Amino acid sequence: MTMVTRSELLDVVYRFYPRGVHNFARVHVPPNEPFYDDTEEHRRLVEAANRGRAEYPTWKVMTRRLGDRYRLQNESLHLLSGGGDPAYSARIWLTDETALSFHVSLLGPYYGIHLPGLSEEEPVAREIAREIEATYPGYQSIPPELGNEVVPDVAMDWASMGEATIYVCLFSGVWTWVEPV
Repeated sequence: MTMVTRSELLDVVYRFYPRGVHNFARVHVPPNEPFYDDTEEHRRLVEAANRGRAEYPTWKVMTRRLGDRYRLQNESLHLLSGGGDPAYSARIWLTDETALSFHVSLLGPYYGIHLPGLSEEEPVAREIAREIEATYPGYQSIPPELGNEVVPDVAMDWASMGEATIYVCLFSGVWTWVEPV
């Protein structure tokens, strides 16, 4: 498997998020200006979320296996109710106050595990990675040096222009819910 590159990730981001278009309500967009929800990129994002709903049983089986071993909280239920999330997401609670999160993108063959910085997280993260890679063959982890990179010309529900990272674009704002200890 080849290493994921910055260029490859940005190509995926720009396929699903329009460059330079703010994600404002239609009432706040002047006439003859591009409206976020009318873009081809947004249409692709909606289609990806629809595929995610159709393929949800695969995610559910995998999270059930992990939930049998850990205290797991599925953060993907919003997707089932019609949300436009770009990924499946879940948390595993390591302590009563601290969780790690993991995400499987619906936009490309990528996953991420967001670690809070506890000593007991590494074996859990390795097990999650094995489960994801067995359930979604060919999916690769995005390294922090790429995932944390800001995409300056993209806005979305979870981030204003100049704030969205590759992680947030591919995994949603749920990525930001884990805070390092």
